[in-house]
Amino acid sequence: MSQERKYGQGTEAVWGGEEGLFEGNATQVPVVHSVSFGYEDMDEWLEVALGNRPGHIYSRNTNPTVAVFEEKVRLLEGGEAATSASSGMGIISNALFALLKPGDRVVSVKDTYGGTNRMFTEFLPRVNVDVTLCDTTDHAAIEAEVAKGCTVLYLETPTNPTIKVLDIERLARAGKATGAVVMADNTFATPVNQNPLALGADLVLHSATKYLGGHADALGGVAVGSAELIKTIYSYREIVGNVLEPMSAYLLLRGMKTLHLRIERQNANALEIARFLEGHPGVEKVFYPGLESHPGHEIACRQMRGFGGMLSFVARGGTYADACRVLSRLKLARRAANLGAVETIAGPPATTSHVECTKAERAAMGIPESLIRYSVGIEDVEDLKADLDRALRLDA
Repeated sequence: MSQERKYGQGTEAVWGGEEGLFEGNATQVPVVHSVSFGYEDMDEWLEVALGNRPGHIYSRNTNPTVAVFEEKVRLLEGGEAATSASSGMGIISNALFALLKPGDRVVSVKDTYGGTNRMFTEFLPRVNVDVTLCDTTDHAAIEAEVAKGCTVLYLETPTNPTIKVLDIERLARAGKATGAVVMADNTFATPVNQNPLALGADLVLHSATKYLGGHADALGGVAVGSAELIKTIYSYREIVGNVLEPMSAYLLLRGMKTLHLRIERQNANALEIARFLEGHPGVEKVFYPGLESHPGHEIACRQMRGFGGMLSFVARGGTYADACRVLSRLKLARRAANLGAVETIAGPPATTSHVECTKAERAAMGIPESLIRYSVGIEDVEDLKADLDRALRLDA
């Protein structure tokens, strides 16, 4: 179902959805704040309202600024259609509730983002959707559960925050054999590094708040897939009203013009930092798929073009206090619950990705309390390494 891009990804990040001029010959996408769109001709209005011709009638449904954002992501991911929501969890929840009904079954893994995990453990079971969460690294166990039958196979790779890697092609094949919709969260990898649709997934999801926007100033979520799937999700989203607003769409669009450049720099920085941390006496373990020691390295080499800007590591000592000690010493990192921005961001899962979970729940997911999630920015890598070294030194 992959759609061929007209240009390379770097060019599409800049020009995708923006090849013509806009109102008044503007060269940049206008921010259209209008709630409604008027028509002099009643027949034309009806045709647009029925979807028989292009146009907009109400911004809860569609909006010109938002439409350009959706088109740009569609081109980068190579899908037939795209739709958006007001946040990453907005698009994930929209997709799940649009595609599932009572009695359906979901198969996923234990290492999904904390908000997604809560959907699986709390909200979907409330509406009688059965959810089975498998060991993330056991592909055979996942395949066995899928073979029992499921409506949705939900994948996230690399995972948040332990950066595990799933073989999308292998698991998508298992999902298709039973007629499941294969959904893949591609937030950490980005379209620059990985395209799940080309590997067999049916739907790819992004928290656009993260790498797509890249500047930590706009919330948004987006899904790309077949026209049929996206129509189903859009129909649910337009009624629920989980809408990406125009100013956020504009900020995300502006950020995406440098997506390719940012990701190239973050890929390079993260790999160098991961290698540095792997040999540091203040670190017990490093999680990064670009390292030869990573269990998913071979899969990552096969399905990714770059290993991403996200890594995590376990501070020496193994306690939450040890993680806090290191974090408090960092000078070149925002201590915040975000990732994917141009500046480096760091924090423990207890206050970031898995703040919704208890300590026991994090332990059951294999998330150490001394884990530090480190989103590598575009700074000079030697400065970042020196900053980490100072923070990690036990004698400091």
